[in-house]
Amino acid sequence: MAELNLPILDLSQLDAGEEAAARFRDDLRAATHDVGFFYLTGTGVTDELERRLHRAAKDFFALPEDDKLAIENVKSPHFRGYTRIGGERTQGAVDWREQIDIGPERTAVHGGPGYNRLIGPNLWPEAQPELREVVAEWHEHLSGVARKLLRAWALALGAAEDYFESNFGDPSTLIKIVRYPGSHEPEPQQGVGAHKDSGVLTLLWVEPGKGGLQVERDGTWVDAPPVDGAFVVNIGELLEYATDGYLKATNHRVVSPKAPEERISIPFFFNPALDARLPLIELPAELAAQARGVTKDPANPIHALYGENALKSRLRAHPDVAAIHHADLVGAPA
Repeated sequence: MAELNLPILDLSQLDAGEEAAARFRDDLRAATHDVGFFYLTGTGVTDELERRLHRAAKDFFALPEDDKLAIENVKSPHFRGYTRIGGERTQGAVDWREQIDIGPERTAVHGGPGYNRLIGPNLWPEAQPELREVVAEWHEHLSGVARKLLRAWALALGAAEDYFESNFGDPSTLIKIVRYPGSHEPEPQQGVGAHKDSGVLTLLWVEPGKGGLQVERDGTWVDAPPVDGAFVVNIGELLEYATDGYLKATNHRVVSPKAPEERISIPFFFNPALDARLPLIELPAELAAQARGVTKDPANPIHALYGENALKSRLRAHPDVAAIHHADLVGAPA
């Protein structure tokens, strides 16, 4: 299979003078208008922090089954905690991976819109207290990277630099720590099925040297191999919505590694507050002329209100959690 030639952008260029910063913003806009994916270096994430998070991830998945199942997500109405292999679905098909989902640490909210059910505490493994500490550091650093990118996007799209801050509210973040076990099947197996991310921005850390990510390009699946020292960045449905399709959320998937290999990946999703509604950006005329409109898919409507998009995604991905805790929402209109 061919490899996707994604651009490599260096975030540190935003601090290297106005000419370099303007060039970065132009490259950022072009990459996300064209394919919706790019590699990002210059984030300031240290090798030491990467190694600590990687070690913590491997240690978590090496825990005895009982320790992992003690925080299984079926115990959380907020879709937090551990998902066993085969416990998540994409497009109705089973994903061959195990993971832990970690969101903002909040007190549960009762009543109000359905998406309020996504608000609540995380589930942390008692057998591995250090996981919480390193995830907090990761979250803080990547939140800063995401904010810097969003300020650059705003300027690149002809909006005020604080466009996203002023419309975001308290960000809804999600960190997934994922292990893709190896498959003995002769044909590539679904690690996670084809999908678009439901929010604004995803920063993906992939275990060095481990491929598997594929991006849909002109109807064909193309490999997007990892680049040393770089995050894979992609945009979600809300940036497509906010730009009337000038920026496009792109289908992507992960195929399972061949046994005995396995693969750790850690996506960080940076999204608006659940009750935030991103207005349409007034694009400059030359950009507006290239806006392709929001993708029309009756099976996957894109909502302006982030909470509705997020709830749609969670209910579909975890039907067991939905059935146990949110039976009244199952089958409700998307």
